Order: sequence, then structure tokens, then C-alpha cells
Amino acid sequence: MTDASERPTRLRTGKLDSERLEQLLSDLPRRDQSVVIGPQVGEDAAVIEIGDRCVVSATDPVTFATDRVGWYAVHVNANDVAVLGARPRWFLAVLLLPEGAPFRLVESIMTDIRRACAALDVTVCGGHTEVTPHVDAPLVVGQMLGEVAPAGLVRKTSLQAGDDLLLTHGAAIEGTAILARERRATLTAALPEEVVDRAAALLTDPGISVVDAALTAVAAGTIHAMHDPTEGGILNGLAELAAAASTGLEVDVTRIPVLPETGRICGHLKLDPLRLIASGALLVGVPPSATADVVAALAAKAIPVTRIGSARPQEEGTTLVSEDGRTRFGPSATDELARLYERDG
Repeated sequence: MTDASERPTRLRTGKLDSERLEQLLSDLPRRDQSVVIGPQVGEDAAVIEIGDRCVVSATDPVTFATDRVGWYAVHVNANDVAVLGARPRWFLAVLLLPEGAPFRLVESIMTDIRRACAALDVTVCGGHTEVTPHVDAPLVVGQMLGEVAPAGLVRKTSLQAGDDLLLTHGAAIEGTAILARERRATLTAALPEEVVDRAAALLTDPGISVVDAALTAVAAGTIHAMHDPTEGGILNGLAELAAAASTGLEVDVTRIPVLPETGRICGHLKLDPLRLIASGALLVGVPPSATADVVAALAAKAIPVTRIGSARPQEEGTTLVSEDGRTRFGPSATDELARLYERDG
């Protein structure tokens, strides 16, 4: 553990480090006992029990992407609701727009929000728009609300030692799409254009939504925990899951799927695909007795899924296994995209 006096006093791009965030959250009082899940490290949504239903609420901004920000905002927030077993129902958005931006920019963002919500059968129920000199690119902050019966709530804290760890699709779908769309000129100068085109298309095929995968898994069998890895990539998502559940993990790094387009783009830019923003993948913790049923249900919907490891007792820590042996890993406050932006100025 890093001593507080040794940590930098100025913030870097990306998430707050988990120790500092935990300290800040620990000071927040819990006055309302209907809050089932409140703010804590490793949790991306709040849960409030109201009568015979749980309302699940998630809020997230879109900060890395500048293209299709409305699309991103809907899906990343819907993902955070669905991994708790809830169906996304209502969406709100705050749009902060730079001075002098063309009106067609607002129209484009709203069109993406409308289409993404329609695809998920979600209703846009409110929000706020504002033009401000304090941003130089559009910033969208989304909030998704969903609902689930208390018995259907999937909590990360229910992950148990011995559970199988499943991963749908693969590493860095979102990050690969962002890089292909925003660094196209650089990438096509070094890689075949068709590789960059396929990478850009990952935004919608397979896409960054895990809602269908999460709800399919829940309907198929007993699910102990789910998590959608985002900033910091697959490895950060695994570390967040372990932290929330107070377990260890053993992960076979050779079994984590990396799409060819992702491998080529990350290789060219010298980025680690396992630490690159990863919306579009779903981590599922499932008892071994239910693994076959969950895998079969996902496969029936053409959702690729791989068993990448298992949950272990907390004292064993979080470990990657490869041909080179065993390596401990932990959370990362800096996504590879942020590192790239810092590196390139």
C-alpha cells in the first residue's frame, strides 16, 4: 500500500486512485436505509429499494470519445444498470456544448441518444442542455434508471471463491473503436485501411452494449456477480470486481480474447489491450454448476463467451497466469487511452 505522503498531490487524467476514492466515500453518511447499494469502490450504480421493486441508478460521462457521444452515453449507463440484473428503463442526459458549436452538433447527439434508447426500449425522460465557455468539446453526462425485483438483484459482493469467471466478446472493444475513429489518419498510414475500418465498426458490431448479454445470463441460471469493465480495461474491471466482493482471482491471461484489429492497433501504438477501455465486454461470476447453462444461453444468442479463470480466497490475491508463470495485478487509475493522450501531448 502506498503511503499517503508518497502519492502525487495533483490529479492525473483518468479515475481517482482507489485508496483516495475509498477515503472520500467513507465520509459520506448513509441516512436512508432504503439505499441497498450506495457509493463504494467497485460499484457503478446505486440501488434503492422502494416497496416490491429496486430502482437501479447509474450515471457516467463520456470523456474519451468525441464521436457518437450520445450513443456512448446511453450504452455505458445502461450497462451499469444491467449488470445488477435490472432492465434499463429511463434515461436522462446533461449536454454541455462549446460556444460557437454548430446546431447540427446538438442534433447529431440527440439523434444518437434517441436511436440508442430506441434500440434498448428505453424512454428519455429528462435532462439539461447548456452552452458554456468552459468546454472545448461536447460533454455528455448520462443517467440511466432501471428496475428489478429485490430477489433478482445481482450483487458483486455475492461472488464466491470457486466461482467460474466468464468473459463475453473480448478485450478493448470500445477502446479499439475510439482509436480507429479518432486516429484514423495515423493508423491508415501504418496499417491496412480495411483493418482500421473493421476496428471503427466495432462500436456497433459487436457494439459496446452488454445489456442483452447480462439479461440473458440472469435468465439462464444462478449468477453471483456481473461487471462491465470500462476505464482501465479488462484487468481493471477484474480488480474492481475482486475489490467489491473481497475475493481473490486467478485469471488465465492466454484465454482473454483479443480481436485481431485490437492486437494490430495496440501493437502499433504500443498500448496494452488489457488496460484499454473495454465497454462491450461482460464479466460474469457463476457457480460451476451453472456455467454450462449460462454459456449455452449466451451462445444461442451468438454472444461469444470464454471461461478465463475463477474466484479465489481473498488472501490469494488477484493473479494472472501465463506461460511465464504467475503475476499479481491490481487496479489501474490510468487507462491506456489517457496514457496515449499524455504521451502524445
